[in-house]
Amino acid sequence: MSRDIIIRRAKASDAQDLLGIYAPYVRETAITFEYTVPSLKEFSERINKTLTKYPFLVAVHEAQILGYAYASAFKNRAAYDWAVETTIYVKQDNRQSGVGKKLYQNLEAVLKKQNICNLYACIAYPNPGSIGFHEHLGFQTIGHFSKCGYKFETWYDMVWMEKIIGEHGANPKSVIPITELEA
Repeated sequence: MSRDIIIRRAKASDAQDLLGIYAPYVRETAITFEYTVPSLKEFSERINKTLTKYPFLVAVHEAQILGYAYASAFKNRAAYDWAVETTIYVKQDNRQSGVGKKLYQNLEAVLKKQNICNLYACIAYPNPGSIGFHEHLGFQTIGHFSKCGYKFETWYDMVWMEKIIGEHGANPKSVIPITELEA
């Protein structure tokens, strides 16, 4: 199926479908530490805010959205401009189908064009599926925080994983906002 998957930029009209993918993760898992499913308006605003600087991609198969991935600021200080946090969610019945890998490969390609150097993933722990997925894509665990997230009457650890995708020379090229890259 992964050959038939089209990766494209998210649109405002995708918000309902994307929220439908995200909601079960909020309600049923500790994969996200969010407690309450955001409103459609709030979720749509998140998409639009992301798209002012970073890519927000969706995977589509036969007109159905199967997953999404996006980047966001790692930290809100100028010195961190070349580092981003990555996020991915795939419909639960489409996990391990190649959708996630294709999304991340496309996300990484766009981020390289933007002159991003470092990718970071923040993952609730334990979560062998997500950790294995990121390791398969070249990420390495760089940090482990103990009992820092509380959900479903359980304390969860968190790990940070990193992947270097760019050169770290003197005078790095400026990061190109996605809006300029697409123009």
